[in-house]
Amino acid sequence: MKEQPEVDCVFKALLGSEKNKNLLIHFLNAVTGLQGDETITDVVIMNPYNEREFMDDKLSIVDIKAKCQNDFKYQVEIQLAVYPALPSRIIYNWSTIYHSQLTKQQGNYIELKPVFSIWILDSPLFKDAGTYHLKFRLHDSENNISLSDHLTIHLLQLSLFDEHKNLPEDVKVECAELTPFF
Repeated sequence: MKEQPEVDCVFKALLGSEKNKNLLIHFLNAVTGLQGDETITDVVIMNPYNEREFMDDKLSIVDIKAKCQNDFKYQVEIQLAVYPALPSRIIYNWSTIYHSQLTKQQGNYIELKPVFSIWILDSPLFKDAGTYHLKFRLHDSENNISLSDHLTIHLLQLSLFDEHKNLPEDVKVECAELTPFF
């Protein structure tokens, strides 16, 4: 039986395990487009539980949470069902990770690091976007001003992906080498 990578446990085994850490590094670099000195060279896979500050807070668990060599945080989530409240869930999970960086002892906002949230969606959230990869940031489009680079959310809408149209030739070869995993 062929394993389905979009099933949570298979997905976590591929990208969220210590033995496949190199796959996670390549995936994060590819999705974020990092190159040169900005390239991720190492990650620490973190506890996927977003801890609650108060008993009444919602406990959230993400598929994969990692930090790289410059302490930037990455959350990777695979989502099979798209539903109306999904955008709120995406922002909530991002904000929980961002918020968790400051403790009572370490309350200096200058110490906050960017958090990148990557959601792989089996169905499109934005069908009319015309692309499979959407990147959201805190930006005033009218004045072309960015508030901060600390919020980046990538949505990968798998059903809109066309490997013949969307991948450069050198990446197609690398993907062909990974085919046995999928």
